[in-house]
Amino acid sequence: MALDVFDVREIVQQVCVRADVIDACRRRDLGTVITILGKHGVTQGRISELTGIAQGRLSEYKTGKRTPRASTTFEDFAEGVGMPPTAREALGLVRGQMAATAAGRRVAGEGGADVGLRFLGDHAEVAGNLTRLWCSDLNDDPSARGQAVVSGAWGDASLAWLVSRERQLATHRQTTGVRIGLADVARFRTTLDTFARLDDKFGGGHVRTALIQYLSDDASRLLRGCYTEAVARDLFSAVAEGTLLAAWMTYDSMPESALAQRYFVQALALSQAGNDRMLGASVLDAMSHQATYTGRYAEAANLARAAAAGTRGIATATLTSHFHVMEARALARLGDAKACDHALAEAVREFERRKPEGDPNWIQYFDDSELAAEFGHCLRDLGRPLDAAQYARRSFPSAAAGVTLLRSDFFAMMVLADVHMDAGNPEEACSVALNALSAGEQIRSARCVNYLRDFRQRLARLEKSRLAVDFNEQAATSRLWRIASQPPRGAA
Repeated sequence: MALDVFDVREIVQQVCVRADVIDACRRRDLGTVITILGKHGVTQGRISELTGIAQGRLSEYKTGKRTPRASTTFEDFAEGVGMPPTAREALGLVRGQMAATAAGRRVAGEGGADVGLRFLGDHAEVAGNLTRLWCSDLNDDPSARGQAVVSGAWGDASLAWLVSRERQLATHRQTTGVRIGLADVARFRTTLDTFARLDDKFGGGHVRTALIQYLSDDASRLLRGCYTEAVARDLFSAVAEGTLLAAWMTYDSMPESALAQRYFVQALALSQAGNDRMLGASVLDAMSHQATYTGRYAEAANLARAAAAGTRGIATATLTSHFHVMEARALARLGDAKACDHALAEAVREFERRKPEGDPNWIQYFDDSELAAEFGHCLRDLGRPLDAAQYARRSFPSAAAGVTLLRSDFFAMMVLADVHMDAGNPEEACSVALNALSAGEQIRSARCVNYLRDFRQRLARLEKSRLAVDFNEQAATSRLWRIASQPPRGAA
């Protein structure tokens, strides 16, 4: 039985760190590498399927009849079999570099400032956009990372999604490449679950680069493999979920950067390519979150409304409830109390009729605590600290000594600290904030840092009081507080 791609990669990861293999890589001697892999069960036929290099050509490399010279050959080989970084470096390959294939993939930098901002419904076009975006990201290309969000990109993408229709799913056939089945997609999703749990616990700054590298390796290989129409829907949705997770991690690490926006747009496009309407609406919902954070409140409200309008009659009650709270978040920042209260009432109405067992996995986190946290944010922003405090208290576990908070718990605690300060209870505010700092010390999140900056502005009202001095002395040991005390730099 032929080894599947994950078995091959496990073998390659073990074999290609050996001194003899590294030495062969330095000589760019693929023949020796092929021979050694063959002794461990990785046949030339399997290598050909994974790399797109003809089996006859691989045989010539092995026997020494032909010597590979083109850099793309080494790129195809290393990427296809999943060589570890040390072996890739020995081959002279740049970190994050991708193979240039017949599908038109390019290395980072090409596509310029527009890479990732266009909504395209065809899966092959989206795959090409994602490949360029992953490469630009991994190579720290300033054209992707350095720009601020582009307001018009959200509107263009949401309109294109709203008017789009269900499409015939593509069946990707080629003479070489990995044959993809539902089991391959299931393994991909399981790996994403691991990244998501790490993100929840430690913040987007912890494993964001590792996720992008994983997507650039495995998601790109899956998308360009051979699969049936039956597999296509699951595959496109899974990669869209991975891209959405990358968008969230990037937003958490670099909230003001357009890079997260680009990932959101591509996740939306790929969800549409897979006819996954609910996932697409969830992407718009996430876009609304970023738009509110960056001060585009009216646009944020419209994005949440578009998500609801585009899934009317098909979205679950839980998902629809979340659309309403995202709209409420934006309206609260606009100071429109009446409209915000209406949106929150609609959120509760939908939430009360939800059936969690029927929800997609990616929205099942939205429970009573999360709803309470959203109320806390909105009521704080509307200037109702006493009401906000009631909801904020219900949205997180008590932060006792030794407890490690999830990022969402940290947000809720800092909202509670804010509203205590606004309500004229500075002692309680400082106590809650210190607990949050202690319990959230492992989190790497620029958004968490910005919550602390908001609290610092409230703390400044106390000027040089004994309470403020004591707080700053105790908080000085916190990494997050030290970062929050510096001018914004974009990431924790």
